[in-house]
Amino acid sequence: MEAIVRRVEMDQRKSLITFVGTNLNPSWEKFLVASEVLTLILQTRLQPSDCLYMRDSESLDHYQYFSADDPTQCRHTSSPLGNGAIVETSDQKIVLLQRSNNVGEFPGHFVFPGGHPEPEEVGIETHEYCKGSKDSELVNKKVSQEMFESIIREVVEEIGVPATSLSDPLFIGISCRVLNVRPAIFFFIKCSLESKEIHQLYSKAQDGYESTQLYTVSMIEVEHMTSKMPGCHQGGFALYKLMVEALKKN
Repeated sequence: MEAIVRRVEMDQRKSLITFVGTNLNPSWEKFLVASEVLTLILQTRLQPSDCLYMRDSESLDHYQYFSADDPTQCRHTSSPLGNGAIVETSDQKIVLLQRSNNVGEFPGHFVFPGGHPEPEEVGIETHEYCKGSKDSELVNKKVSQEMFESIIREVVEEIGVPATSLSDPLFIGISCRVLNVRPAIFFFIKCSLESKEIHQLYSKAQDGYESTQLYTVSMIEVEHMTSKMPGCHQGGFALYKLMVEALKKN
């Protein structure tokens, strides 16, 4: 009974975070704060091709702009750091998931395995935790460690493979969505299992309810699936391609 109650509490918390406390609130754009970039665009009447972001209309007066690099505009919104992993199987395929239609964020979209680091894992439970702390160096070290450990946990929970089958995560960069400016840290991980083995394990994945299908596909096939990916995962794939190109040159 206690486990059921805890699960309900967790689900309620996720619902609150998804629909009220973050940039996924339907009215998220109303919370953006005007910035120098926005003022410059409106004053100089830049052409659409020059703008950082546009939507809804081809009329310049109806465009809504913001800079993904301008934290001032998003200071009233929650921007939790997400994470994602490009997992490569032993038979040179890339693991993709199709999100369930029952999730609040990007239902039905293709994504790489991932989620977000957990502050509680390093003992941080409030925003006040580190203020005036003499152990800030230790906390920073734990936070850095959690960045790498959390992505292993997410991969294990979402696709069902054992942690022992995964290589150490290689940090390849940070991607930021245009929509609601949420950042995600991306890693490259090699898995010692073949595609067919991963498909078998997926059916018993702990967080399998978040997705409906696992795919193991080639790099070219991923390219054709990016149009139905969240922006940050499109960026994660772009980072992976940059890594592949750099390895070829070396």
